[in-house]
Amino acid sequence: MMDVIRISHPTGKINGKIKLDGSKSISNRALIIQALSKEKFDIKRLSKSDDTQVLKNLLKERDIKTYDVHHAGTSFRFLTAYLAISKGKQILTGSARMKQRPIGPLVDALRQLGCQIEYLEKKGYPPLKIGKPKKLEEAKSVTVDASISSQYLSALLLIAPTLPNGLTLNLEGDMVSESYLDMTLRMLQEFGIKYKKKNNTISINKQPYKAKEFTVEADWSASSYYFSIASLAKEADITLRGLFEDSIQGDSAMVGIGRMLGIESDWKEDKLSISKGPHKSISFEYDFINQPDLAQTIAVICAAKGIEGNFSGLKTLRIKETDRIFAVDKELSKISSSFKKSESSKKKEKYIIDKAIKFSKNKIPRFSTYKDHRMAMAFAPLALLHPIEIEKPEVVSKSYPSFWEDLKSLGFVIEPVASE
Repeated sequence: MMDVIRISHPTGKINGKIKLDGSKSISNRALIIQALSKEKFDIKRLSKSDDTQVLKNLLKERDIKTYDVHHAGTSFRFLTAYLAISKGKQILTGSARMKQRPIGPLVDALRQLGCQIEYLEKKGYPPLKIGKPKKLEEAKSVTVDASISSQYLSALLLIAPTLPNGLTLNLEGDMVSESYLDMTLRMLQEFGIKYKKKNNTISINKQPYKAKEFTVEADWSASSYYFSIASLAKEADITLRGLFEDSIQGDSAMVGIGRMLGIESDWKEDKLSISKGPHKSISFEYDFINQPDLAQTIAVICAAKGIEGNFSGLKTLRIKETDRIFAVDKELSKISSSFKKSESSKKKEKYIIDKAIKFSKNKIPRFSTYKDHRMAMAFAPLALLHPIEIEKPEVVSKSYPSFWEDLKSLGFVIEPVASE
């Protein structure tokens, strides 16, 4: 893949159909359940994303000593719990950025269960040395800080039914990304697992997963880029295939968010049609605590349309593939906008978009991606307004390998930029 691509659209009018890939989040949970199930079952429409394929391939391996997940954060956290209750000794590692992403709360919880885990470099961060557990028979209850990442909780819940005494999970602090925790619980139910949830406690007894053929619904996070395209186009009529109207993904809130931004949606059987509608609002406010992966896309829409955006619930964005708050602000500054912390926020930390973007007639802006797939895809729709360039476009393979080809099918012109 080329280092830089130039993107433009000759008409600004969009009409087409897109078949979305399976949800990465659902696929990764299904793979862990499949690995923990005593009976075999098939998973249909598994995500083709790098993250899911890495997890799938590592789970197939036998007797390897080092598991390298590269940039796959969800895979790292799920494998930490999975390997911690498995036989043998392994090293779990990842990319340089992965070594900057915290894992301490999950390791602490697994140690409470009797798992043997050591830090090989910085305390609280990857890589990890994981040994055979010694005291699982004695453990029943653990307490986890829920204010950092819901993936720690999901990792523990996925292994809970296989533990000798089950698991009671006590949640401390303000919950972030609760929709992903709900997704995990819905999938446990799908595979026959019963649980009790009361206040900040979730209890799961030891019980077997019930094998069944499973179909992964399409990725609602990926759909957000087409909502952005519909919003910024002169005219738009896009049909998205593979999404579930009754979805277990928190990012299905995109339909309601889109409506707030003048994007109309219409379900026809298993297809979602989105189109550009009238938009008169000059402001937008939303708490992204349960949909953090949508924040970058919506920030770019607001900046592009000159809508005053007020964003809260962004705590987890600092520890994603990059510091996404910093990255969005830095890239928007190239086109005279910004994404800054609001000085007036008191009880809740807020960030604002208060400047509309401006393109220079004789200059094509080049956006960096920070090794973050969502940076590339969030900024790509700006090509409807003015030619743009994207560095390291291959990063989209982390979650959406066919993204650029799908954009071409909608009339976008994408070409490599010669190295200087």
